[in-house]
Amino acid sequence: MGLLKDVLARVQRFMSRDDAALMLLGQQQAERVAAMPSFSRLSDVEFRVYSQWGEDGIIQHLIHRIPIENPVFVEFGVEDYRESNTRFLLRRNNWRGLVMDGDPANIQTLKKDPIYWKHDLRAVASFITKDNINALIQGAGISGDIGLLSVDIDGNDYWVWQAISGIQPRIVICEYNSVFGGKHPVTIPYQADFQRTRAHSSNLYWGASLPALCELAASKGYELIGCTSAGVNAFFVRRDLAGPFRKLSAAEGYVESRYRESRDASGALTFVSGPDRLRLIADLPVVDVVRQTTLRLGDLS
Repeated sequence: MGLLKDVLARVQRFMSRDDAALMLLGQQQAERVAAMPSFSRLSDVEFRVYSQWGEDGIIQHLIHRIPIENPVFVEFGVEDYRESNTRFLLRRNNWRGLVMDGDPANIQTLKKDPIYWKHDLRAVASFITKDNINALIQGAGISGDIGLLSVDIDGNDYWVWQAISGIQPRIVICEYNSVFGGKHPVTIPYQADFQRTRAHSSNLYWGASLPALCELAASKGYELIGCTSAGVNAFFVRRDLAGPFRKLSAAEGYVESRYRESRDASGALTFVSGPDRLRLIADLPVVDVVRQTTLRLGDLS
């Protein structure tokens, strides 16, 4: 037992040193992107410390070009928060935030992380729906004009963002489903207990297309300024603060994903790519958010 404790202590010290080196490199990259006056594509300022697809760099650039009077964030779908869009923001810039995940085990793991007592972070375990999201945010004491909202629940993302009314974030990050293409404003029909793998074994049927999110963003007063180079997350800036940025249409901003995460019925990766991904889910329904009609994915041209 004593030997095991010694090994664990050594591992923790090693991980702490590794994390410190990662933060140091992140600080250097943050200073670089903050000094950039503008970008032609979001990929120009991407870098990752704790984010999955380079969102750390994009956020650092944006918060140096957008005045942030209330440095508060809300992020949901964070798992155990080891990989997230706001962890670097929390550590480097000392923002205050609320994070949520549907798995209580993930939240318990996060609460054991030293980051939880070192920063003003609140973590809540809840399966998020359009009916409870406002109460969850309000329950954390967050309201009004805040810095950033990050939406990533691999499911009802469109419907949940549509329902949010108690906050007016200056920056919104929302994951879009590249498989749905860049032409049609469609989302999965709302289902309160939606779970991606249960909905279809391929794991490809979830969320909303970029055009659908752009329609929603426009109705809420936001402009699309770009998407990550991996074709995962879209970045929106509140219209009253979007002056420094080129405003993009969905067609201009769309980036097709190249990652191959499709699975078979047993859960094994099948590595399907390109248009073949859409064929796997062609019979499933989506809602056209402009026409307010339901159709099959296979009916999209």
